[in-house]
Amino acid sequence: MNREELEHILREWEENKHLLLSSVFTSSPTTPAIRRAMEKVPRNLFVPSPYAFIDRAIPIESGQTTSQPGVIARMLYLLEIEPHHRVLEVGTGSGYQTALLCELAREVYSIDIHENLVREAARRLRILGYDNCHLKVGNGCYGWEEYAPYDRIIVSARAEEVPPALLEQLADGGIMVIPLGGPELQFLTKIRKVGNEIEKEVDIPVLFVPLIC
Repeated sequence: MNREELEHILREWEENKHLLLSSVFTSSPTTPAIRRAMEKVPRNLFVPSPYAFIDRAIPIESGQTTSQPGVIARMLYLLEIEPHHRVLEVGTGSGYQTALLCELAREVYSIDIHENLVREAARRLRILGYDNCHLKVGNGCYGWEEYAPYDRIIVSARAEEVPPALLEQLADGGIMVIPLGGPELQFLTKIRKVGNEIEKEVDIPVLFVPLIC
């Protein structure tokens, strides 16, 4: 992508982002940091216009989807990310959520089983100049043990149970947000690890693609 193409994308974002963000900020709980991140990151770099300005999930390659921005905002809100945190993202997808995490956290480690998605997400993140993210092709059910533990873990695919490896890689006092349930319906679930205890808080119903293990 050349400079002129990038400038066009950024200009289009500034002119039209209110169409998306007015809906997201009305329907989803946020924080000032989340709102700043969502205002800054140009979603139209990650999904085609005009779909980038609609609060809905968008199909991407390999039979996957990039999540609805309103749901992403809610997941980020549940995560309670602080600027010093190290975050593991399971499901890189288009890289849009990864970019938001880069704005919110100190370091982001993102893993996806689809090589083409990781490659394209890495390209987009480089274009925007993020140097605090690390991407890997791999099975997200096993996390990324090399850099564990993580203060926060966000899982962008559904599972019936929390993968044990992800619980092991979550730091004491850490929070994980994951959609749990069967194929027809899942619920965003906030998990807090306190010593040997796991506290669960069930949030809104959602529909996600399956976590491939």
